[in-house]
Amino acid sequence: MTTAKTKKAQTNNGNADAAIRRPETFFKFPYPPEKTPDETATFDHLTATGNVVHLSIHLGSPGTTLVAGERFFALAPTRDMTGLRYPDLLVAFDVDPVAYKERNAYVISDQGKPPDFILEIASPSTGRIDTIAKRADYESLGVLEYWRFDETGRYHGTRLAGDRLQDDGSYEPIPVEEVEDGVLEGYSAALNLNLRWESGQLRWHDPETRQHIATFESERARADALEAELRLLRGD
Repeated sequence: MTTAKTKKAQTNNGNADAAIRRPETFFKFPYPPEKTPDETATFDHLTATGNVVHLSIHLGSPGTTLVAGERFFALAPTRDMTGLRYPDLLVAFDVDPVAYKERNAYVISDQGKPPDFILEIASPSTGRIDTIAKRADYESLGVLEYWRFDETGRYHGTRLAGDRLQDDGSYEPIPVEEVEDGVLEGYSAALNLNLRWESGQLRWHDPETRQHIATFESERARADALEAELRLLRGD
């Protein structure tokens, strides 16, 4: 015999089953916490100098190459931000930048792979975390290369350092050499670029040309020189 109470219970159970079967609502990550006053070095070395824009233009393929930073990085979608990192700079090839934008985070399960390159800029409050905790986290998550840049060398213990993931899943330091007075250089196989610490500034150098990658200033100078040469040929 089916009573009203039984029908209500069946209805409730049906609703519960439907809730279980309902796909998870898409989760968009929040923005990371605001930086502390001592973390201005990230802006100084990546944004104010145009370093991120120059790198993005040099690498090209914006439809499949992601050059980003200061957003959460996670193995899978999660509402628990505890312990999650938000790198200063992240580069990933053969991924979906649109999915990154929609998720507001780099999520390995979305992209199907870890990032190819991560860079952290030193600050007084993050120096030890960058060299120990983040290094361990990025290694365990399979980030191919992890680099650290320290304008002074005080917070990372060295001015420029990098690690590359080996076949056994562990990091091995990338050689960094003093190529001339006041210039340290290490080769990033992930980017096919030399990273430089040059008189306290972060620079990207093409290993083939041994020159800095194109910048707004260098392209303007090249255009001006070309225009001057054309005027000379025309006899202006």
